Amino acid sequence: MLLLVGCSTEKAPFQEPAGQVKAAPVPQRQDTPVAEKSIVPPEKFAGKPGEWHSLFDGSTLKGWKITDFAGHGDVRVEEGAIVLDQGVMTGVNWTSAIPTMNYEIALDAKRVEGSDFFCGLTFPVGTNPCSFIVGGWGGGVVGISSLDGEDAANNETTKVAEFEKNRWYAVKVRVEPKKIQAWIDNEKYVDVDTSERRIGIRPEVELSRPLGISSWSTTAALRNIRVRQLNPPSQ
Repeated sequence: MLLLVGCSTEKAPFQEPAGQVKAAPVPQRQDTPVAEKSIVPPEKFAGKPGEWHSLFDGSTLKGWKITDFAGHGDVRVEEGAIVLDQGVMTGVNWTSAIPTMNYEIALDAKRVEGSDFFCGLTFPVGTNPCSFIVGGWGGGVVGISSLDGEDAANNETTKVAEFEKNRWYAVKVRVEPKKIQAWIDNEKYVDVDTSERRIGIRPEVELSRPLGISSWSTTAALRNIRVRQLNPPSQ
C-alpha cells in the first residue's frame, strides 16, 4: 500500500481521487539547460533578492545527502542529473542554509521508470514543513501536502495530469507569508491562501525536512535545482 505526505499515518494510498477528470497532458516545452556548476556557500546565500542560486553542480552530490528512508534505492549523479533509483522511497536532502519565507525553489524532474510520484519536493514555510507532489497516487495527482491535515489527493489543490516517462518537467514553488504557489512548465497548478491554515507533511517524508526531494516506487532524475530569495511583499 502506497502512502504519502500528510499529518496522519492513516491516509489513503496513491489512487486517483474519486470524481476527478484527467487533465490534458502538460504542454511540451524546450528542455531547460543544466544549472551552472557552482554551489553557493551558506554564508553567502542571502545575496541579492531575485538572484538564482544553484544547489546542484551537475556532477557531484556536494551539498546533498541521501535521505535515510527505509528501503530506499541507490542515488547517483549521471549525465548531469541526480538519479533516484526506484525503492520504497528514495530521496536527497540539502544540507546547507536555505530561505524559509519569501523565496522560490525550482528544478527539472522526470520519471524514468515506475508509475508514482517522481518529484516530492519538501520545503519550509516559515517554521513549518510542506510538500509539493508531482505524479502521486498512481501517477497523475499534483498538489500540496498537507493543508489542515488533508494531503495532496484530498484538498483544494488536488489536480490530475498526465506525465510522460523520460520527459523533463520544470517545477517551481513560491512561498510567501500568506500564499503558496506552484507551477509545472509555467502552468500554475497551485495558488492557495495559507492564512489561518495548518501546514504540515505526512510522516513518511519527515526525514526530507527542511528541504528534500524524493520519489516513491519510481526512478526519477533531477537537475537544475536552484533557489532565490524574493523581496518581502509591500506592507
